[in-house]
Amino acid sequence: MSVTPAEQAVLDRIDEELLVRVTADLVRATGQNPPGEEAATVAVLAAAGRELGLDVVTSPVEPGRDNVGITFAGGNGPGVLLLGHTDVVPIGDGWTTDPFGGEVRDGRIYGRGASDMKGGLAAALVALAALRGTELSGPVELAAVVDEEETGKGIRAYVAAAGGRPRTFLGCITAEPTDLQTIIAARGDSYLRVAIHGRACHAGNPDDGANAIYGAAAVVAEIERLHAELAAAPHPLLGPATWSVGQINGGTGGSIVPAECVIVADRRLLPGESPATVLDDLRTRVAALDLKSRGLTVDLDMPMEMPAFETAADDALVVATEAARLDAGGPSLPLAGWTAACDGGYVARDLGVPVVVLGPGSVTTEAHRADESVPIAELITAARTYALTALRLLS
Repeated sequence: MSVTPAEQAVLDRIDEELLVRVTADLVRATGQNPPGEEAATVAVLAAAGRELGLDVVTSPVEPGRDNVGITFAGGNGPGVLLLGHTDVVPIGDGWTTDPFGGEVRDGRIYGRGASDMKGGLAAALVALAALRGTELSGPVELAAVVDEEETGKGIRAYVAAAGGRPRTFLGCITAEPTDLQTIIAARGDSYLRVAIHGRACHAGNPDDGANAIYGAAAVVAEIERLHAELAAAPHPLLGPATWSVGQINGGTGGSIVPAECVIVADRRLLPGESPATVLDDLRTRVAALDLKSRGLTVDLDMPMEMPAFETAADDALVVATEAARLDAGGPSLPLAGWTAACDGGYVARDLGVPVVVLGPGSVTTEAHRADESVPIAELITAARTYALTALRLLS
């Protein structure tokens, strides 16, 4: 599909200098999650939106943690949603650059969140600015939410509020780092917490107690079996659902039979899977272990769940986004699935809006790593893609 003169006029307004400045300013906004320190990033993003003459609204989720919506108004019809998050994971070790320096070097911008996903936020904001002066049938909104890296408090607050608004969206582009590949399906994620309760006693007479760590070992072995069973039913784009035990905490000393042990497991979800069903299935499997006969009791809960999604390859959003990506200079890559999870799953499930994921940077080689960075060329292509997609869906 060729770019029209009117579209080219918008693309010509994608300002590289502005894009680099906003990305670097966002990276320099300090904060990590946990514990949940998005305020500085929200302030920078909101200020940039106001400076560009866009409508900016902040919505509190928790004290000091606001979602921010930045909108190019357009007409009164259904709009396009650009989705992102303002939190970043903790810095970690191994950095050779300042994690909050926003250094620009060799065509890249360095710092925590440059790829995941402050670069994507900046590209979306600059795309909105480039649309000023155009006549669109609906609004284009950038929703930047808190807490994506932990329990999804921000996106859950957003969809709860959006469910009561008359505005609808024709589609949602989640600006997560995908190496500029159009992602039409993504796995979801859930954390399950299994607490085993036993009875402490002196380790010299262990049979007088009930060893919670032994019970935990049986549960871990059962989760490993569940993981192996899931491998038999892979999704064509996403592979199989998975289990992974990430934490075990229990006991107070070598000479004490442990009364408590807690397991935290990660369960990746496929499109159509119900988190509630996953929890119920694990509860059934644990009950079959008959830990009660060993003097143990078990509590299970799911403190976090992020739904999976899948959008048809011939959906209007997918067709428009993919054509725009190629016309914007994006790489020749097929439509694909994503084994990571993102907030787009909530938009698909709770608002019934088709979703794709597409953004600058790499979730596999840059995100959550030391010396994280994003290529400036990809920022420009992403901004051009977002602007073109909105133009074509809303003209």
